[in-house]
Amino acid sequence: MTSLKIRSASSLVPLALAVLSLTACNRHSKIQEMAYVSAPQVVLRDRVAAVFNKNGTVKNGEQVQILEREKRFARVHTQGGLEGWMEQRYLVSQQVFDGFQKLLQQEQNHPVQAIGTTRNDTNIHLEPGREAEHLFLLSQGAKVSVLKRATAEKVIPGVAPTAKADGKSPNSPTAIVEDWWLIRDPEQHVGWVLARLVDIDAPLEIAQYAEGQRIVAFFVLNQVADGDKKVPQYLVLLTEPRDGLDFDFNQARVYTWNVKRHRYETAYREHNLNGVLPAAVTQEDFDKEGALPVFVLRVKDDGGNTSERKYKLNTPIVKRVLAPGETAAKPAGKKRHGQQ
Repeated sequence: MTSLKIRSASSLVPLALAVLSLTACNRHSKIQEMAYVSAPQVVLRDRVAAVFNKNGTVKNGEQVQILEREKRFARVHTQGGLEGWMEQRYLVSQQVFDGFQKLLQQEQNHPVQAIGTTRNDTNIHLEPGREAEHLFLLSQGAKVSVLKRATAEKVIPGVAPTAKADGKSPNSPTAIVEDWWLIRDPEQHVGWVLARLVDIDAPLEIAQYAEGQRIVAFFVLNQVADGDKKVPQYLVLLTEPRDGLDFDFNQARVYTWNVKRHRYETAYREHNLNGVLPAAVTQEDFDKEGALPVFVLRVKDDGGNTSERKYKLNTPIVKRVLAPGETAAKPAGKKRHGQQ
C-alpha cells in the first residue's frame, strides 16, 4: 500500500509542473507590453554598452514588444523576429497609438479645407502643442490635407505655461501662442502639426490677390468653359497674418473667371467674420436658376454662439441664401463683380 501511494504521489509531480508552466506562460502573455517607434529609424543593439553589435533596425511607426527595461534602454522584439536594445525615448506607449487611431476614426469624414506642403521634417502630434505626444513623422515636401485649426502656447523651458481664460487662448499678453493644423497625410495618419511648417497650396492665380492676408482654406466652387479649357472658380477664406487669433478666418472671397477678359476677378468679399472651420461646399437646385454651387460658412456671434450662413454663386453674382424667417445684416467691406 505504501509503495502504491509513493508511485501515485510521484506521478503528480510532472502534472503539477506542467500546470505551473502553463500558468506562467499565460501570465507572461497577459502582461506583455507593446510600444511603437517614434523616431525615423533606430539601431537595435545586442547589449547596453558603449561598444555593441548591430542586430538590425526598426522604423517609424513599427510595433515592438518590450521584453525588459534597463535604465534608459529597453530590450524589444520586433514583428520580424529581431531582438535588441534601443533607447526608450524613441518609443511611445500603446495608449498613444490608440489615441491616434481614435483621432483617425473621429475625423475620417471631416471635409478637407486646403492642401498644404510641409516646409521641413516634422512630427505629427496627438494634440496641438510642442510638448504633446508624437508618433508619426512627415518628411519635407510631404502633401497633407488640412482639416482644422487650433492654438497652443509655446512652452519655454523654465517658464510655467500661462493659464487660459476661455479654453483656447492664454490670458497673458506675454504668452507666445502658435497656430496648429489638424492634418491627414498620404498614409492616412491624422494628427496635429505646427501651422508655420505647412504652406497652404492655394493656386498662384488667386493667391496673388491675398493682399498680405493669410489664406487658411480654399475650395473649387465649379468650373466654367473658356474656349477649349475648363477654368475653376474659387472660394477663399483668409485671416490676419499672425498666430493666436480667436477666429479661424475673418474674410471670405469668391474669385470668378471673366471669359471675355480671360482673368480672375473678385466677385464677392466679406470682412469682419468671426469664422470657424470647417466650411462646406456643395450644389443645390434653385428652380429657374438651375443647379448652382453653394457654400456654407460657420460664424460666431458676440456671445460665442455658432451659426451657419449659406451662399450661392450664379456667376458672377454671389447671394446669401436665407432660411425661412432669417434676415441678413449688410456685410462689411463687400465688393461686387469686376473689382480686384
